Amino acid sequence: MRRTRKITVLAAAGVLAVGVAACGSDDNNSGGGSGDKNLSGKIALDGSSTVLPFAQAAAELFNEDNPDVKITVGSSGTGGGFEKFCAGETDISDASRPIKPDEEVPVCQKKGIKYKEVQVANDGIAIVTNKDLKIDCMTTAQLKKLWDKGSKVKSYNEIDPSFPNTEANLFGPGTDSGTFDFFTDKINGEEGRSRSDYSPSEDDNVTLTGVEGSKGGLGYFGFSYYEGAKDKINLVGVGEKAGECVKPSTQAIQDGSYKPLSRPLFMYPNEKALARPEVKAFMDFVVANQEEIAKASQIVPLTPEQATKGKSELQAAEAAAG
Repeated sequence: MRRTRKITVLAAAGVLAVGVAACGSDDNNSGGGSGDKNLSGKIALDGSSTVLPFAQAAAELFNEDNPDVKITVGSSGTGGGFEKFCAGETDISDASRPIKPDEEVPVCQKKGIKYKEVQVANDGIAIVTNKDLKIDCMTTAQLKKLWDKGSKVKSYNEIDPSFPNTEANLFGPGTDSGTFDFFTDKINGEEGRSRSDYSPSEDDNVTLTGVEGSKGGLGYFGFSYYEGAKDKINLVGVGEKAGECVKPSTQAIQDGSYKPLSRPLFMYPNEKALARPEVKAFMDFVVANQEEIAKASQIVPLTPEQATKGKSELQAAEAAAG
């Protein structure tokens, strides 16, 4: 039976390293363990940096029972991941938003790539600041004033006189990121609408380092990146009105009270790839063990209702794959 594990994902110069700390033993393989010692092959995943810790944890835990399956996990951003996926370069695309029906779906169709959407976890986009920057709550209107296209805000007290008179030093995801798409849609009212004078990166660890190391640093990324560095940065509550701010937490993300920045996270398996035993076994493992994988990667797990739906989505995908 699996016991406590903690997965740490580190990124430096584009190279990803995963470490596993395990306590206890695996004397019994419970619920959803893959367990086929003869399974081999290769599986390629790419996409969302938010889903990255979950995907890396899933790969590590799956490989404990299936050491001969080589799994590579990239982090090109949701948009960059779909580009590779629709070109047939990857087996599974990790996404922090649904595939775009008018832009990405036609590309996959043209290339003959069939797929299914499977929700694997939840997330809330965390607004974070440098440890010395004290802003406890921001309304959606204040966030828009700071991040909207054409914003001229240079100091936080220009947003609200009660905010510090500190120069704004902004960090966030690049335009290939699903987090960028979701945030700009929910906060600025239009996907892709954003001020451009900030430090962008498809790597959330770079955003984290920027916020942590810069006076006046403020940025946004997936909740798990805050969870892994909560002693180094501050978390900002978000609300529609002043005094109604909610900070992201597992409960607030799952029940939707952290709004409007709570969202689902997905894996998109290629239908043809899903017919291969190693890919099918991996996706079966992910869906059956999503709660353990989420805990290991500090990602918000599915609710019981979502977990049931996720199993149905995967079963439909496997049936289509034959």
